[in-house]
Amino acid sequence: MIPIRPRRSALYMPGSNARALEKAKTLAADVMIFDLEDAVAPDRKAQAREQVCAAVRAGGYGRRELVIRVNALDTPWGEADLAAAVAAAPDAVLVPKVSSAETLAAVGLRLRRLGAAERTRVWAMIETPLAILRAESIASAAHDVDTRLSCFVMGTNDLAKDTRARLMPGRAVMLPWLMTVLAAARAHGLDILDGVYNHLSDPEGLRTECEQGRDGGFDGKTLIHPDQIATANEIFAPAPDEIGKAKTIVAAFEQPENAGKGAISLDGRMVERLHVEMAKRTLALADAIAARSA
Repeated sequence: MIPIRPRRSALYMPGSNARALEKAKTLAADVMIFDLEDAVAPDRKAQAREQVCAAVRAGGYGRRELVIRVNALDTPWGEADLAAAVAAAPDAVLVPKVSSAETLAAVGLRLRRLGAAERTRVWAMIETPLAILRAESIASAAHDVDTRLSCFVMGTNDLAKDTRARLMPGRAVMLPWLMTVLAAARAHGLDILDGVYNHLSDPEGLRTECEQGRDGGFDGKTLIHPDQIATANEIFAPAPDEIGKAKTIVAAFEQPENAGKGAISLDGRMVERLHVEMAKRTLALADAIAARSA
């Protein structure tokens, strides 16, 4: 099994806010997304780029995964953002408004020319109507090693803007798009993070939406405020009873009498070997979270 990296909580941090970049070193988020795009005004883009890349180079963020969201390559800032990010060597570069596999190929080509560290991966924002329609094609770019694609991030606010769909409680109109992109990501071995929850004064709404994302299969949730971290970390982690059941399933199939069986009866239900693989992943995620918290 490929080592699992917890991505329960991914907090956007405005790159123009030096205090926020420093505070990020104390927050319990699994992922820090240092934003050079939406959260930064045009006249502060250069300053934000310098601050973010200096912070990433300096380190001090422990086991947190560091991601730099650059501006799109077709903007006045995109090329400079990408070059500076490569020099800073974050864990990943988050590319906004990816609507085709060709965009990722272009980013990959530039990363190779810039001599990007092998460890630096590419994450793709899925936030346009075209991206939804082309989700499988975009996800398939992961098989081209030059793209470095490893994760999708849903941009639900931009998606709502471009489609004119309303972001309502329960996200009924958004769910078909979310699940389409999730299926594309899983078909090609990618992780995927849910979009942000906009209401800072509605903790129950956040909890409900996190539970919806978890139940739908997302690996975690993107966040806009530190107060949202604890909820995401709790909900996207295996619960104690899940861990207990997973241990029971693995142990049952390790018994000599079950070695050659494809399915067994356990606690009144049929359990197949596919459930063993699911259980092992649950335990691996729990172990990774424990190591992250140590």
